[in-house]
Amino acid sequence: MSGFVSFVSSGPGDPELLTVKAVNRLQKADAILFDDLSAGPILEHAGPETDLVGVGKRAGRPSPKQDHVSQLLVDYAQTGANVVRLKSGDSGIFGRLEEEITALRAASIAYEIIPGVTSACAAAAAAGIPLTRRLVARRVQFVTGHDVAGALPGDLNLQSLADPGATTVLFMPKRTFPELADKLFATGLRRDCPALLAENVSHPDQTLERTTMEALAQKLATEITSAPGLILFGELAEA
Repeated sequence: MSGFVSFVSSGPGDPELLTVKAVNRLQKADAILFDDLSAGPILEHAGPETDLVGVGKRAGRPSPKQDHVSQLLVDYAQTGANVVRLKSGDSGIFGRLEEEITALRAASIAYEIIPGVTSACAAAAAAGIPLTRRLVARRVQFVTGHDVAGALPGDLNLQSLADPGATTVLFMPKRTFPELADKLFATGLRRDCPALLAENVSHPDQTLERTTMEALAQKLATEITSAPGLILFGELAEA
């Protein structure tokens, strides 16, 4: 007996940004394995008999190992259940989606992927800016700010990140941002390049800070909050 797994992207946290298909799967689920950032009012769409299992990871906090999460997903599906794996933002963007898909395929369990609003798009919308502009920002790039050990990835394409014709969005960036900024300045990025720090995007306590790369690097060298955030930089981030 084998169930079915729906990878449901919950968006950045505002339940009104859920897709109709996402809500449908949440309502029909026998079990929901959810990330921390997908909790709260989004889970109100679950039925009263649905098993709710928190499997989220947060920086600096004890978190379940990925192989444990993947195995738990397989175990639930093998009971014949309709399982929702609820991931924040869009599950295909720095969401550890591929590891879980690999586990399902190895166990011959069918699945689907339901896309969602990524926090990058939600942050830009909240700031009232586009991510692209004709002749100015012809390219958008999404980059993770840390590797599996929490350090700045050593294989980043610095020339690409310093491209003045791109809008760059850094996910999970705050702890490594001062180091990255120094590398980008050495590569040619302007110190006064516009930057936007967005925290708790789409939540009631959302904050948006428009600043410059240099000023933001100085701030994050001494002051880091626990709020989930991202950094957007490029000409479109200008106040």
